[in-house]
Amino acid sequence: MGKVIVMGGGAAGLMAAGVSASMGAEVLVIEKNKRPGRKICITGKGRCNVTNKCSNNDFIENVIRNPRFLYSAINAFSAEDTIGFFEDMGVPLKVERGNRVFPVSDKALDIANALERYCKNQGVKFLFETEVKDITSEGGAVKAVVDSKGKTHPCDAVIIASGGKSYHLTGSTGDGYPIAERLGHKVIKPTASLIPLECRGSDLNDCIEMQGLSLRNVGVKLYCGEKQVYEDFGELLFTHFGISGPTVLSMSTRLSDGEKYRVSIDLKPALDFEKLDARILRDFEKYKNRELSNALTQLLPSSMIPVVIRRLGEDDTLRVNSITKEQRHRLLSIIKNLDFEISGTRPLDEAIITRGGVDVSEVNPKTMESKLINGLFFCGEVLDVDAYTGGFNLQIAFSTGFLAGENSAWI
Repeated sequence: MGKVIVMGGGAAGLMAAGVSASMGAEVLVIEKNKRPGRKICITGKGRCNVTNKCSNNDFIENVIRNPRFLYSAINAFSAEDTIGFFEDMGVPLKVERGNRVFPVSDKALDIANALERYCKNQGVKFLFETEVKDITSEGGAVKAVVDSKGKTHPCDAVIIASGGKSYHLTGSTGDGYPIAERLGHKVIKPTASLIPLECRGSDLNDCIEMQGLSLRNVGVKLYCGEKQVYEDFGELLFTHFGISGPTVLSMSTRLSDGEKYRVSIDLKPALDFEKLDARILRDFEKYKNRELSNALTQLLPSSMIPVVIRRLGEDDTLRVNSITKEQRHRLLSIIKNLDFEISGTRPLDEAIITRGGVDVSEVNPKTMESKLINGLFFCGEVLDVDAYTGGFNLQIAFSTGFLAGENSAWI
């Protein structure tokens, strides 16, 4: 077994390092932060959605870019393997809505600590507060790593697990991309994915007015022009810049540059037009001598009522007993299709993950080794693969990290 250097101590890098060392390799992790797993600690709002307890086929269906590339990886190290790994490491897990898996403690730090402990138990060495500046090669094979302190580390294999370009404060600044390019690899332009969306004009003003309002169990649809390109059901949050929440984050994966999009929210997806009309008529009868704003209190959140009435083209003083059938039907349409024009996404640094990265056509999917340079491996977010929210992206990190670690040990 040879010497393996891992660039980056995140989820993918730690898994790769531990697996490689467990097979007898001498492993060094070079990490720019003071300790590993910093980005892990902020995932899932500090709870860490470790994986998604689904079948391998369901996992592949939730991968957006290059799903076929991940067949070997997910079969080599599945969601069940991830669950077993952490529970064996003393971190009990639980399954929540949508098969999302979290630590029972609700502490992402427990996941980061378990990965670090696993590596140390296998004899992995760490070099902190140090960056990889270059990887040298000779005769088409990896030769050494040059760090930011000017030291050269001879090695037999290098695993680039440097992550993407989201959450810069965690050290995820895209360092691996230029190194991969210098070694001849093509890098697909990194863009934001799983990211909140910004609105504009009067729609933005409405979002600001409803800022902090979280909707649950709503239907959402994304349109590009008149074509529906995405549909989901779940939670949505209004913010000072537009909309966020799980449904919006997943929706953001379908946006392309240069296109115009709008989001339509069905506030009452369980009720069709006829049933919703009957519900409103009952409320109107109850509040027939009151203003419309009073008649909507049992149907809509209070901060949303002024917005809906304004979109109806009326003001708060409109009385229920004066509402026409046409006005009522317009109200129904607004409740079933509350539209917001999208002006773009939040900055890349606020994205949960990065879309784009090292072109997977130049990486062996069965080993994660470069097809261009012997002994060069990639895993995790540095690759051009990404998935919907729900634990799938961390599973990509663990699965690709496992393959990279396993195969690098044999170089």
